[in-house]
Amino acid sequence: MRIIKLDAIDSTNRYLKDLSRASVLENYTVVYAKNQTNGKGQMGAKWISEDDKNLTMSILIKNRHLNNSHIFDLNIVVACSIFEVLQSINVPKLSIKWPNDMMSDHKKIGGILIENLIGSEQIISIVGIGINVNQTNFYDLPKAGSIKSVTSRVFDVEQIMLLIAKKIMHNYEKFVSESAQYFWDFYHDHLFKKNVPMAFENRSGQKFMGILCEVEVNGKIKIQLEDDSFSSFDVKEIKMLF
Repeated sequence: MRIIKLDAIDSTNRYLKDLSRASVLENYTVVYAKNQTNGKGQMGAKWISEDDKNLTMSILIKNRHLNNSHIFDLNIVVACSIFEVLQSINVPKLSIKWPNDMMSDHKKIGGILIENLIGSEQIISIVGIGINVNQTNFYDLPKAGSIKSVTSRVFDVEQIMLLIAKKIMHNYEKFVSESAQYFWDFYHDHLFKKNVPMAFENRSGQKFMGILCEVEVNGKIKIQLEDDSFSSFDVKEIKMLF
């Protein structure tokens, strides 16, 4: 595993993506930055990170065993890997919020953004990971938290990076050699608000009640509506209100 350490960069995902286009990189190459100035989350949301307090990293994965219809498998493997690492350092009340945010109780402490470069023979995935580690001031973000804020302990950011990188490599190899079912079961077992009635909002701003039943193989969320019918939504179509 090659690890590239940077003091500062606008985006570890963009840096690793550009590097992969300019040269042949070994599988599981990691870019780790102490400061990221232009981090992005799902749907282009900006991620504010204080210098040298949080984990900003990207890892390259060559997906010879994935195809477009099962591309969400990688999200599942990565989310489960991060969950296992956070669990190992005793972060309390962990869950995975669809599609791949890491939660401690009702506080978001991390997220994943995967960009796929699709070629004729394989898919190269750039897996961006942001974990709030030692930051405690989140300004006007009441739902944000960090490992420190939920444990009252200070952590070594680089050590957490190494744990996550090794766990992803181990779990992806397990996924390739065995199957995705173990990770799908793990993901659903720890899915935030699964089988709990809650409010949702569609992209038209309409609010409705429903029950999160499962995440489908294509990454869409399946919701049981108040009339007992079922509908599926992708990440651009719906958001949870909690």
